[in-house]
Amino acid sequence: MRVAFDATSLIGQRTGIGNCTAHLLEGLPRPGLDIVAFAVSARGGRQLRAALPPAVSHISRPMAARPLRAMWRRTDHPRIERWTGRVDVVHGPNFVVPPSRGGAEIVTVHDLTCIRYPQLCTSDTLQIPTLLARAVARGAWVHAVSRFVADEVIENFALPAERVVVIPNGTSAMVDPGEVPALRARGHAIVGAERYLLSLGTLEPRKDIPSLIAAFDLIAASDPDLLLVIAGPDGWGASQVTDAISRSPFRNRISRTGWLDDRERDAVIAGASVFVYPSLYEGFGLPPLEAIALGTPVVATRVGALAEVLRDGAEWAEPKDPESLATAITRLLDDQAHCQTLLDAGEQRVKFFDWAKSSDALAALYGVAANSR
Repeated sequence: MRVAFDATSLIGQRTGIGNCTAHLLEGLPRPGLDIVAFAVSARGGRQLRAALPPAVSHISRPMAARPLRAMWRRTDHPRIERWTGRVDVVHGPNFVVPPSRGGAEIVTVHDLTCIRYPQLCTSDTLQIPTLLARAVARGAWVHAVSRFVADEVIENFALPAERVVVIPNGTSAMVDPGEVPALRARGHAIVGAERYLLSLGTLEPRKDIPSLIAAFDLIAASDPDLLLVIAGPDGWGASQVTDAISRSPFRNRISRTGWLDDRERDAVIAGASVFVYPSLYEGFGLPPLEAIALGTPVVATRVGALAEVLRDGAEWAEPKDPESLATAITRLLDDQAHCQTLLDAGEQRVKFFDWAKSSDALAALYGVAANSR
C-alpha cells in the first residue's frame, strides 16, 4: 500500500502539529506500507528530506501553497498524483488533504477553532472549513485526535460516525525518572531561577496568555521569588502578550524564551514549579500531558478536550478568569501533597497515550480506507 503523507509541518521551527507529524512518521513505516512524504511549499520541499526518518521517501517537486489552496477550495484539481504518481491513500495530518484521482483520502482534524472561535483565527485558518467540507464531500475519512473533536466534526459536517475515527496523540516527553533531576537543573539554568510558572505554546489569542499574566499579577506581590516564563514562538497574538507584559507591575519578573528545541523545552518544563495552560479551546492538549510526564504539576482550564485527556491529573480553573487561575496556581505552590496526588493520577493518563499505538491505529485506518475505496 502506497501512502502520500503531507509533511509540510516538519519544515522550519516545529510547533505542536509538526511534532505530532514527526512522531507518526517515525512509527508508520512497516512491511507492506510505503510512505512517501510531500510538502505543500514552493521552496520547502528541498528541506524535507533532512527532516524525514530514513524509511520515509519524499517528493521534492515544489507545490506552491497559496495557489493550490485557492484551487482546492473551489475544485478537486490538481490531484496529488500529479506529484506523487499512483497512491492508495493520501493523508493530510494538518486539516487539509489534497484531492486524489484514485486513492482514499484521510484528513486529521486537531480542533475546530475555525468554526467555534473564528475571531481567534488568521485568514489562512479561516479557509479550513471550506477545505474540510470539500474533502468530506469527496468521501474523505476524518482522523480526530479526541472524542471531543470527533463529536464536533460529526455535528458540523453532518458526517456519519463511522467515517470519523478517533486516534489520540501520544506523548513524547517520556524520560527515565533518574534523568529528571538533571533535566530540572538545566531548566533552572536556562531560566535563571528555581521557582517559576511556565506557559508553553505558540503565542496566539486562543492560548489566552494575557489572563495568565493578570493571574501572575495577583500572586506576585506576596511571592517575591516567583517568576513567570512564557515559552514558544511568536504567533499572531504576540503583540497582545507584549502589551499585557508592559502593563504588569511585575514585568521585570516575566520573561519570554521564544521557540525552544526539544531538549530545552523538556528541561524548562521539568524545572517549572507549575505548568499553566489557560487555553480558551483545545482539541487535545499535548503540552500539559507532557508536563505531567516530566513531573510538573499542571493547572488547566476546563475547555474543549482537556478534561477528556487529563481527567484527574490537573488542577482546574475557569477560562478567561485570572482570579480562578491565581487560586489554582496558589494551591499547587502551597500544597505539595496535592501536587503529588495530581501527578500520580496524571501518570496513568500519560501511559494511555503512546505514539506507537497511534501509528499502529493510523496504519490500520489506511487499510480500511483503501479497501473501502
